[in-house]
Amino acid sequence: MFLQDTSALQPILDTATNTIQALQATKEQELSLFELMTKGGWVMIPLAILALLGLIIFFERYFTIRKASKDESQLTMQVRSSIKTGNLDSAVAICKSSNTPLGRMLQKGLLRIGRPIKDIEGAIENVGKLEVSKLEKNISILGVIAGIAPMLGFVGTIIGVITIFHDVSVKGVIEIGTISGGLYIKMISSATGLIIGIVAYILYHVLNGMVDRVVLKMETDSIEFIDLLEEPGR
Repeated sequence: MFLQDTSALQPILDTATNTIQALQATKEQELSLFELMTKGGWVMIPLAILALLGLIIFFERYFTIRKASKDESQLTMQVRSSIKTGNLDSAVAICKSSNTPLGRMLQKGLLRIGRPIKDIEGAIENVGKLEVSKLEKNISILGVIAGIAPMLGFVGTIIGVITIFHDVSVKGVIEIGTISGGLYIKMISSATGLIIGIVAYILYHVLNGMVDRVVLKMETDSIEFIDLLEEPGR
């Protein structure tokens, strides 16, 4: 009876063993993200470099622009108060200590007081252009990355197709194993290039929007400064 029970359980044990082996084989075939990326071919190397470069530029510019966009109402109030009391040296010192784009613009304007108002406006405008140029530094590289990354992905697609035809010509048979290598290169490189390009494009416009807001604020404050100089009694 015991032998009969054992033989009855044998099919169940065989089924469980086969299931475990199948699960182990499936686990072995699973790819990590890094392993999947490496199947994209050598095109993934420049794509990775572009992605890293884009992130470095974005975060460096983001914190720089954010610092330049901080509220300067206290600075303008102090400068206005010093000008109204005739203490220009104090106003210049306040602007110099602020170490901000607006502070440098107002400082240049204060140093030109006594000259025609057009000269003061021109001096402030020139400094403003330099400050904007500093804020926009390297942002254009993100635009370049947004254009180049999808093109590199397309290069990977071409390489994948070439790999597929080469493998088929060598083995003389079309099988999933024969074309899988080329398909990996084709699909992974294309997807990676598109993702990097889209992200770079978004980050490029985010930074440009931040710069535009800073420029608008600088122009508004500089106009108020000129209006202050033109008030009667100055």
